[in-house]
Amino acid sequence: MNPDIVKERKNATFDVEKLTFILDGGPEKTRRRREIESLVFSDPDFKEEDPNFLSRSERYDQAVRKSVQMILKLREYGIADPEEIYHYKSMVKGNNQEPLGLHFAMFIPFLHSQCDHHQKKKWLPLAESYRVVGTYAQTEMGHGTHLRGLETTATYDPATQEFVLNSPTVSSIKWWPGGLGKTSNHAIVLAQLYTLGNCHGLHAFIVPIRDINTHLPLPGIVVGDIGPKFGFNEVDNGFLKLENVRIPRENMLMKYAKVEPHGTYVQPPSTKLTYGTMVFIRSMIVAESARALAKSSTIAIRYSAVRHQSEIRAGEPEPQILDYQTQQYKLFPLLATAYAFTFVGQYMRQTYHRITEDINQGDFSEMPELHALSAGLKAFTSWEATSAIEVCRMSCGGHGYSRSSALPDIYVEFTPACTYEGENTVMMLQTARYLVKSYKQVKAGQQLSGIVSYLNEADVRRVQPQPVAARPTVVDINDLTSLTEVYKLRAAILVELAAKSIQKELQSRKSQEDAWNNSAIDLVRASDAHCHYVVVKLFTGKLGEVTDTAVHSVLSTLALLYTLYGITRNSGDFLQAGLLSVPQVMQISIRIKELLAQLRPNAVALVDAFDINDKKLNSVLGRYDGNVYEHMFEWARKSPLNATEVHESFHKYLKPLRSKL
Repeated sequence: MNPDIVKERKNATFDVEKLTFILDGGPEKTRRRREIESLVFSDPDFKEEDPNFLSRSERYDQAVRKSVQMILKLREYGIADPEEIYHYKSMVKGNNQEPLGLHFAMFIPFLHSQCDHHQKKKWLPLAESYRVVGTYAQTEMGHGTHLRGLETTATYDPATQEFVLNSPTVSSIKWWPGGLGKTSNHAIVLAQLYTLGNCHGLHAFIVPIRDINTHLPLPGIVVGDIGPKFGFNEVDNGFLKLENVRIPRENMLMKYAKVEPHGTYVQPPSTKLTYGTMVFIRSMIVAESARALAKSSTIAIRYSAVRHQSEIRAGEPEPQILDYQTQQYKLFPLLATAYAFTFVGQYMRQTYHRITEDINQGDFSEMPELHALSAGLKAFTSWEATSAIEVCRMSCGGHGYSRSSALPDIYVEFTPACTYEGENTVMMLQTARYLVKSYKQVKAGQQLSGIVSYLNEADVRRVQPQPVAARPTVVDINDLTSLTEVYKLRAAILVELAAKSIQKELQSRKSQEDAWNNSAIDLVRASDAHCHYVVVKLFTGKLGEVTDTAVHSVLSTLALLYTLYGITRNSGDFLQAGLLSVPQVMQISIRIKELLAQLRPNAVALVDAFDINDKKLNSVLGRYDGNVYEHMFEWARKSPLNATEVHESFHKYLKPLRSKL
């Protein structure tokens, strides 16, 4: 064990295990999580070659093998709880993805949520026995987030009671679905439904794409892999072109919308019910943002504790780089963000399950809020996490650039979250649409419930941006309740400003669409402020559940750092609205420095509390024992370029060069 890392852990002021229990949701969940991890990490069937030293085809092959082993092991161990299954899979795949990911995350959940009773009886046993291996084909080459713009067609033929599916243009070719290229034999395809000469918008269809026995593409199916990407090297993201592909009427998912045998269309109770699985994935991305940032901050902080560099005082030993205030300022706010997002992820999971249960009982009243909240928080957390991972990488200096650090892999595997399941700017605008609608409801005299209920308050609605001198503020920068109120006011003001921007555009005789587009910057700012308020509110609220004094103290410090750091990054909003004064913002900058020093003794203990197994972290820089350099050298020697002392290129090119000069 590296002596620096030992010293750091001795400096901790709280019980790490107690904080781990809070992050996991209780001691029993921690115990069970560790038990599942040990099942994976002690299993020789999951032993693998380092993917960094394999070709893409080899990485795909290895990932498929591991996925198959995982399926068999889950059956063998009788692991059936969805959260435990998710955790087992997460341990198996490590920092990389898996070709069967969408089969588990979208294909089967979509069957559960969109099949009627008879369809479930047919398709779920096939999917759960893996005779049918599926993916979710929504995105097209020319359209992704703008779902109404999708061009794939499904035209009903009453004579044969079949749907005829087509990709009418090059831009309508399905593009990007994971597992589509080589792995899946079925796809849930989203297509524009045409029946009796009318278009009824997007609906979902189960489309066989490969023969179940030979795995060859079926007639009318053109399918393949889209090629290398920024990351996701294990996944066969694919393309799908449909040429007059006929499927039975029963292959349209008909829990809500239906097409009768003679072609009559039966409308669903809500047009948004088709998108329930996407909402689920967006909610999951919030928790994934927290996990990616927890891994990255663990690596960067542990490495910063054992790396010695330069001098603070001439002639003295090189200090740990974690002692530099600039390093603390880079990393500690990101550590606080990882904790904040963890608690938000817990909230989103609970909220999703609660509202989904209501929907199953026929209550759709909270669905718009769930859609808006999951869209906004998906964007807010994935944007923050992506930029934070890169800060962690750069804070590790040159060694962070090596894939042995795991930080490059964490980045390239996570950053697609900013674009899949909805491009983030569009997601923010979807949330803004809900916020503006809610604001108008309040102006019309309605009372709001849920997370936007803060717009009900009359004093909030009357707030206008104005000089600080015109409206004195009373804000205690050390009181989280007071600061949460300031975030709430900021959100309310920016929602109002966005709504008024639209109104002003309309008064200038702009169309509704142009007014919206000309106010888009204000709308995104409003959504960002709303999401930021929600995160601060939930982080502060979580403190009320913590009973251990020492743990409460360190979490309160983290929450205060997260909240104050957010103010400094958005100080213009708070100053322009008159919510804070210039002297207060300057005081906040001073207070942040004090909080950095306060957190310094607990930094390593706080990342230890995430309890990320070394095999899961897979980083020479972030090892629990801190023995970085020995393992970096060991890792480098495994490079295939070191298989021979003299590479063949020397004899082929370099040596002959001598005789030609």
